[in-house]
Amino acid sequence: MTSTPYTVADVMTTKVIAITPSTGFKDIATAMERWKVTALPVIAGEGHVVGVVSEADLLPKEEFHEHRPGLIEQMRRLGDTAKAGSTRAENMMTTPAVTIRTDATLPQAARLMAARHIKRLPVVDADGTLKGIVSRADLLKVFLRTDEELTAEIRRTVVDRLFPLSHEAVEVTVAQGIATLTGEVRDGDLIPLAERLTHSVDGIVDVRCQLKHPADATSS
Repeated sequence: MTSTPYTVADVMTTKVIAITPSTGFKDIATAMERWKVTALPVIAGEGHVVGVVSEADLLPKEEFHEHRPGLIEQMRRLGDTAKAGSTRAENMMTTPAVTIRTDATLPQAARLMAARHIKRLPVVDADGTLKGIVSRADLLKVFLRTDEELTAEIRRTVVDRLFPLSHEAVEVTVAQGIATLTGEVRDGDLIPLAERLTHSVDGIVDVRCQLKHPADATSS
């Protein structure tokens, strides 16, 4: 009933700095510093994402630089000690990579980031080819939509569609992302739905639904 929700493709960064499995440690560290990123997707073949190298994957090299881990520590931290002795991305990367599709919604991306405790995701198409990068900051871009734009969308996709006979009696205002709906509508049963759909509009911070049905005033 509402307009198509924003997808990852709408907010992702399409300029992506990627590396290959054969990229060396120094080149990885240099790329992170130059482009001010904390993780790099690793691609192979025609751009398929096969892993991700993050700062955390590089740190074991520094951690074990001055001392060689003992046998017990090696066994307890096999992954880290292996990375400490590696010089190429293919031996340091986290694989399989946690990725997200271009057509995923922003809430889906946010939930995946929260569940996996990561700050950014490589974005891939249906074939697994790298198309972009989406970060936490990118997911917040929808909250930069203007109040006027949000007002127009709520009226067009919620009020006009739910209340075709009484939409002119409904006033929609948005201030700092907070939507307020006031007025009387003929179908009071649809008021809770109107509130939920308004909440679902990308960029809305909160909703204050003050819609009423004429019967409400009579009964009071």
